[in-house]
Amino acid sequence: QVHLVESGGGSVQPGGSLRLACVSSGYIGSAGCMGWFRQAPGKEREGVATIAQDGTTTYGGSVTGRFTISKDISKNTLYLQMNSLKPEDTAMYYCAADRRECFPGIISLLSSAFTTWGQGTQVTVSS
Repeated sequence: QVHLVESGGGSVQPGGSLRLACVSSGYIGSAGCMGWFRQAPGKEREGVATIAQDGTTTYGGSVTGRFTISKDISKNTLYLQMNSLKPEDTAMYYCAADRRECFPGIISLLSSAFTTWGQGTQVTVSS
Protein backbone atom coordinates (compact mmCIF):
# COMPACT_ATOMS: atom_id res chain seq x y z
CA GLN A 1 0.00 0.00 0.00
CA VAL A 2 1.27 3.43 -0.94
CA HIS A 3 1.75 5.98 1.83
CA LEU A 4 1.76 9.74 1.29
CA VAL A 5 3.43 12.14 3.73
CA GLU A 6 2.94 15.90 3.44
CA SER A 7 5.25 18.60 4.78
CA GLY A 8 5.90 22.31 4.36
CA GLY A 9 2.89 23.77 6.10
CA GLY A 10 3.15 26.59 8.60
CA SER A 11 2.10 30.11 9.45
CA VAL A 12 2.60 32.96 7.01
CA GLN A 13 1.41 36.53 6.60
CA PRO A 14 -0.98 37.51 3.81
CA GLY A 15 0.88 37.90 0.54
CA GLY A 16 3.50 35.37 1.58
CA SER A 17 4.47 32.05 0.02
CA LEU A 18 4.81 28.42 1.05
CA ARG A 19 5.78 25.25 -0.78
CA LEU A 20 4.14 22.02 0.25
CA ALA A 21 5.71 18.66 -0.51
CA CYS A 22 4.19 15.18 -0.56
CA VAL A 23 6.55 12.22 -0.56
CA SER A 24 5.17 8.91 -1.77
CA SER A 25 6.38 5.50 -0.60
CA GLY A 26 5.53 4.23 -4.08
CA TYR A 27 6.56 5.17 -7.57
CA ILE A 28 4.50 8.24 -8.46
CA GLY A 29 5.25 7.76 -12.12
CA SER A 30 2.65 5.01 -12.13
CA ALA A 31 0.00 7.16 -10.46
CA GLY A 32 -2.68 8.11 -12.92
CA CYS A 33 -3.63 11.22 -11.02
CA MET A 34 -2.30 13.15 -8.03
CA GLY A 35 -3.72 16.17 -6.34
CA TRP A 36 -3.90 18.61 -3.45
CA PHE A 37 -7.03 19.21 -1.44
CA ARG A 38 -7.78 21.40 1.55
CA GLN A 39 -10.32 21.52 4.32
CA ALA A 40 -11.03 24.42 6.61
CA PRO A 41 -12.89 23.96 9.94
CA GLY A 42 -16.60 23.55 9.36
CA LYS A 43 -16.21 23.32 5.58
CA GLU A 44 -16.16 20.50 3.06
CA ARG A 45 -12.93 19.23 1.54
CA GLU A 46 -12.09 21.32 -1.54
CA GLY A 47 -10.03 20.36 -4.58
CA VAL A 48 -7.08 22.72 -5.02
CA ALA A 49 -5.14 21.27 -7.94
CA THR A 50 -4.53 18.01 -9.78
CA ILE A 51 -1.82 16.75 -12.10
CA ALA A 52 -2.21 13.90 -14.56
CA GLN A 53 0.37 11.32 -15.49
CA ASP A 54 1.18 13.33 -18.64
CA GLY A 55 1.62 16.52 -16.59
CA THR A 56 -1.72 18.12 -17.44
CA THR A 57 -2.81 20.35 -14.55
CA THR A 58 -6.18 21.57 -13.30
CA TYR A 59 -6.78 24.24 -10.65
CA GLY A 60 -9.66 25.30 -8.52
CA GLY A 61 -10.94 28.75 -9.36
CA SER A 62 -9.92 30.33 -6.08
CA VAL A 63 -6.22 29.45 -6.53
CA THR A 64 -5.72 29.84 -10.29
CA GLY A 65 -2.77 32.09 -10.99
CA ARG A 66 -1.46 31.86 -7.42
CA PHE A 67 -0.76 28.15 -6.86
CA THR A 68 1.30 25.76 -8.98
CA ILE A 69 1.23 21.96 -8.76
CA SER A 70 4.21 19.97 -9.96
CA LYS A 71 5.87 16.59 -9.47
CA ASP A 72 9.40 15.22 -9.44
CA ILE A 73 9.23 11.56 -10.40
CA SER A 74 12.90 11.01 -9.54
CA LYS A 75 12.13 12.02 -5.94
CA ASN A 76 8.64 10.47 -5.80
CA THR A 77 7.44 13.88 -4.63
CA LEU A 78 4.45 16.07 -5.42
CA TYR A 79 4.67 19.81 -4.78
CA LEU A 80 2.31 22.73 -4.34
CA GLN A 81 3.85 26.18 -4.65
CA MET A 82 1.53 28.71 -3.04
CA ASN A 83 2.08 32.42 -3.68
CA SER A 84 0.10 35.52 -2.75
CA LEU A 85 -1.51 33.66 0.12
CA LYS A 86 -4.74 34.99 1.58
CA PRO A 87 -6.40 34.39 4.96
CA GLU A 88 -9.06 32.33 3.18
CA ASP A 89 -6.33 29.87 2.13
CA THR A 90 -6.06 28.79 5.77
CA ALA A 91 -6.84 25.07 5.94
CA MET A 92 -5.44 21.60 6.39
CA TYR A 93 -3.89 20.60 3.07
CA TYR A 94 -3.96 16.99 1.92
CA CYS A 95 -2.09 15.13 -0.80
CA ALA A 96 -3.98 12.46 -2.73
CA ALA A 97 -3.25 9.88 -5.41
CA ASP A 98 -5.09 7.36 -7.54
CA ARG A 99 -4.00 4.78 -10.11
CA ARG A 100 -6.69 5.87 -12.53
CA GLU A 101 -6.15 8.72 -14.95
CA CYS A 102 -7.47 12.08 -13.86
CA PHE A 103 -11.06 12.76 -14.76
CA PRO A 104 -11.34 15.59 -17.31
CA GLY A 105 -11.28 19.20 -16.21
CA ILE A 106 -12.76 20.29 -12.91
CA ILE A 107 -14.21 16.81 -12.32
CA SER A 108 -10.65 15.79 -11.43
CA LEU A 109 -10.97 18.02 -8.35
CA LEU A 110 -13.57 15.77 -6.73
CA SER A 111 -12.19 14.07 -3.61
CA SER A 112 -14.18 10.93 -4.43
CA ALA A 113 -11.85 10.36 -7.40
CA PHE A 114 -8.93 9.55 -5.07
CA THR A 115 -8.30 6.45 -3.00
CA THR A 116 -5.00 7.24 -1.26
CA TRP A 117 -4.56 10.18 1.12
CA GLY A 118 -1.88 11.70 3.28
CA GLN A 119 -2.37 12.84 6.87
CA GLY A 120 -2.36 16.54 6.01
CA THR A 121 -0.28 19.61 6.80
CA GLN A 122 -1.69 22.80 8.31
CA VAL A 123 -1.42 26.13 6.51
CA THR A 124 -2.36 29.29 8.41
CA VAL A 125 -2.41 32.71 6.77
CA SER A 126 -2.78 35.52 9.24
CA SER A 127 -1.38 38.92 10.05
